[in-house]
Amino acid sequence: MTAPGRRSSTFTRLLRHGFIDASGAERLLESPELAPLRNDPVLLEALGATADPDLALRGLVRLLEAQPTPTERRELLDTLIAAKPLRDRLLGVLGCSAALGDHLARHAGDWRALVTYEPRDLHRGVEEFERELARADDPVALRVAYRRCLLSIAARDVCGTIDVVETAAELADLATATLRAAYRIARAAAPEDDALCRLAVIALGKCGGHELNYVSDVDVIFVGEAAEGADEARALKAATRLASRLMRICSETTVEGTIWPVDANLRPEGRNGPLVRSLSSHVAYYQRWAKTWEFQALLKARPVAGDLELGEQYIAALSPLVWQAAARENFVADVQKMRRRVVENIPASEVERELKLGPGGLRDVEFAVQLLQLVHGRTDASLRSGKTLDALQALAAGGYVGRADAAQLDDAYRFLRSMEHHIQLYRLRRTHLVPEDEADLRRLGRSLGLRSDPVAELTREWKRHTSVVRRLHEKLFYRPLLDAVAQLAPGEARLSPEAARERLVALGYADPAAALRHLEALASGVTRKAAIQRTLLPVLLGWFADSADPDAGLLNFRKVSDALGKTPWYLRLLRDEGAAAENLARVLSAGRLAPDLLLRAPEAVALLGNGDGGGLEPRGRAQLEQEILAAVGRAESAEQGVAAARGVRRRELFRTAAADIIGSYGTEAQPAEADQGALVDRVGGAVSELTAATLAGTLRAVVREGWGDTLPIRFAIIGMGRFGGHELGYGSDADVLFVHEPRDGVDEREAAEVAGRVVAEMRRLLQAPSSDPALLIDADLRPEGRNGPLVRTPASYETYYRRWAQVWESQALLRAEPVAGDEELGRRFMELIDPVRYPQGGLKDDAVREIRRLKARMETERLPRGADPKLHTKLGPGGLSDVEWTVQLMQLRHGAVEASLRTTRTREALAAARELGLVSEKDAATLDEAWVLATRVRNAVMLVRGRAGDTFPTEPRELAAVGRYLGYGPGRVGDMLDAYRRTARRARGVVESLFYGAQ
Repeated sequence: MTAPGRRSSTFTRLLRHGFIDASGAERLLESPELAPLRNDPVLLEALGATADPDLALRGLVRLLEAQPTPTERRELLDTLIAAKPLRDRLLGVLGCSAALGDHLARHAGDWRALVTYEPRDLHRGVEEFERELARADDPVALRVAYRRCLLSIAARDVCGTIDVVETAAELADLATATLRAAYRIARAAAPEDDALCRLAVIALGKCGGHELNYVSDVDVIFVGEAAEGADEARALKAATRLASRLMRICSETTVEGTIWPVDANLRPEGRNGPLVRSLSSHVAYYQRWAKTWEFQALLKARPVAGDLELGEQYIAALSPLVWQAAARENFVADVQKMRRRVVENIPASEVERELKLGPGGLRDVEFAVQLLQLVHGRTDASLRSGKTLDALQALAAGGYVGRADAAQLDDAYRFLRSMEHHIQLYRLRRTHLVPEDEADLRRLGRSLGLRSDPVAELTREWKRHTSVVRRLHEKLFYRPLLDAVAQLAPGEARLSPEAARERLVALGYADPAAALRHLEALASGVTRKAAIQRTLLPVLLGWFADSADPDAGLLNFRKVSDALGKTPWYLRLLRDEGAAAENLARVLSAGRLAPDLLLRAPEAVALLGNGDGGGLEPRGRAQLEQEILAAVGRAESAEQGVAAARGVRRRELFRTAAADIIGSYGTEAQPAEADQGALVDRVGGAVSELTAATLAGTLRAVVREGWGDTLPIRFAIIGMGRFGGHELGYGSDADVLFVHEPRDGVDEREAAEVAGRVVAEMRRLLQAPSSDPALLIDADLRPEGRNGPLVRTPASYETYYRRWAQVWESQALLRAEPVAGDEELGRRFMELIDPVRYPQGGLKDDAVREIRRLKARMETERLPRGADPKLHTKLGPGGLSDVEWTVQLMQLRHGAVEASLRTTRTREALAAARELGLVSEKDAATLDEAWVLATRVRNAVMLVRGRAGDTFPTEPRELAAVGRYLGYGPGRVGDMLDAYRRTARRARGVVESLFYGAQ
């Protein structure tokens, strides 16, 4: 007897053998059922070798209690001690699977299925499983027989007799035998239906690929044909009833539970399509309507039950279509988009524990392998395997994947699949989530052979393998392209030129030969630079492929790399700063403007990193002016000063464009900006502030060179139009008015001559030929337009506006704001024009009619010939002009009374009008959405084409690039145009009501 306070030797031994609840285990060992083995060291050691000794002991006691007679209990105990194979198998299962322990407790004789230990027992196939299921003639009996077979697979799995690949193959073979048994039962229940039709069951997914889980949906497609002499319509109805019955036999819950769901949702048209189709109907669907993912789903298709001859005819008919899928437009993008969508749909709380679908999970390996199979399987039949690991091995053997990468992925896939199997085996529940409970993690780790510190070792190995997959699955597609043009180790296979071309075409490259030349120039050689490029390029190629013009992205990258190749910080920045490489790839492949700006001064690449380059946040007006004025002060001439100012402007335009592109596209770490209005405001504000600072610097340079520190006049520049409204786009001119005033003692004629010379010199210097973009100054909104003097005094402006101003000039002054020059003169000019743009008493009826007449005339006369009005962002229905004139009419009518309307910014004025009740919340939102969208389109056109435009491009790649900027993926250009027309049409309806007064 053990003394009080002391533990028994049995208790200590139990702890040493891995029991957690040693006290409970000690009580179970004292039970009458285990009396003959109570002190048997073999049993204790065998229990300690299981994944969960406590669970195994409880299961064993339950199994012994379930034996119907003492004789059978004795038989089990004797066999358990005498036969090591049975002992290892039975206790191994009981220590891994509570669900199979429950099954053995209900079916106490099924332990005998684990006794056999013959060579033929090691790898059971469909025929053996069919024999085991042959006596099952109803759904309940089928479930019992299925679990008995499952028991034998699990036993050999947990003992290591079969590896994870063999386990998955046997589970698929058992599923095949089960579908055949279910079909047999279904036919026996409906012989009249059976006589009318031929029905083939095609397995897809993991069952089709011989890599099934313990608990998984079994994906199938049904093919039906009429039996000889039968009517086709009646035969298909009969086949549908048989198929439905087969699905219920497997899926319905009975007293013995269920087997697994049979899922036919991958069939043509999914749940909305007929359950059974004829072979010709299947072929017609895949030829005409199937999407890319539907061909990917057929990669693993194989006939498993029913009329196998019909099933083989189905495979023969559809297989050629599967291997042509990679030639479809946007093929790679479609597959990758589907993968991203899967990840996005995982609940945030589960994404880090998701073993199958999460980043670095099983699906990443499967998608990467399937993508490569579809691209290269067209010309290489050796790749056409439904088994993931066999296909991966074939890809490595053919040089389509690096051998080291393939070996790492193979290792990771096996480990992750083993985890998945053992997680599901515990409760026989369909789950892919790594458990959080420590006891579950301990059992899982021990089941995988991790015994020293199971939880820590499991977590470390799991994270290591997911990290490997996450790192490799994308570049798996791109790295061999570099190997195709690089020097490889002896014996290492490489992509053939034709295979490299195939892969580049699949990625969307229009000129694969040129792309290979660029890769060779960048990555060949043994220099450190080439080595870093070989590290960077696999990832960059993926980002280029995610754009509408991968060719341009790669070409621009080569140009930047050539220009900065000898600069020590360039490649280090891309390699070491996570965001820089992706940001550069997005910018270089999004269109012409940003790369053109960058290539004129490639050192601006530094802005794309996270370091000291200032990042991509727009700089404020004061900071810009300080830098430009300092550069002008150091310059020896006006030309040099303005050149410096234009250089700053080019750099800041690049900063703004890059931030806009990255915000619109999003990155792997940061999704695309959801607030489109914020993007528009950011661009408009940044470009307007930059233009104002550039004008201030140019004015300073001109004054210094011509007159020293002080002009004989006061001089102010007033921003107008989009400039005054802080809404400039990348290609906008600077609309301005010039105001001057003679200083004391200066003759008015001399003052006018000085002002004219200042303006002329500013315009000359800002438009002079240069590697930096010109800044065009447009003063056509001045009194008398092009026929009037370029510069006036405040008194001249006041006289003109009081005596001759037309209503459109009052409207134009709504956007006036001082931007450079003498601040006090600018302020006085604003006071002068306020009564003109915000007339007391509002607009008279004749003025309102005049504005409406001008607007209608502009719509008919100024729209370019041949342009589609519905897609013209400026003058078309619901475009910028519609929204701005509607808002400005409200400002002219109510601005004198309502101070909140006195703003030069369209969106601010619209928001104020909404707050004042001048426009409903719904109508204001409609107008704002249309204005933001039209502005975004204009910005996109400039970014893509490198020149301004008010309509969507007609060239397909440019149009697609505009779509990507606006958030539309590959193949969705039509959706983009429809969305624009719809948005503009709604806005035009509001304009008709608010501006034209239509009821």
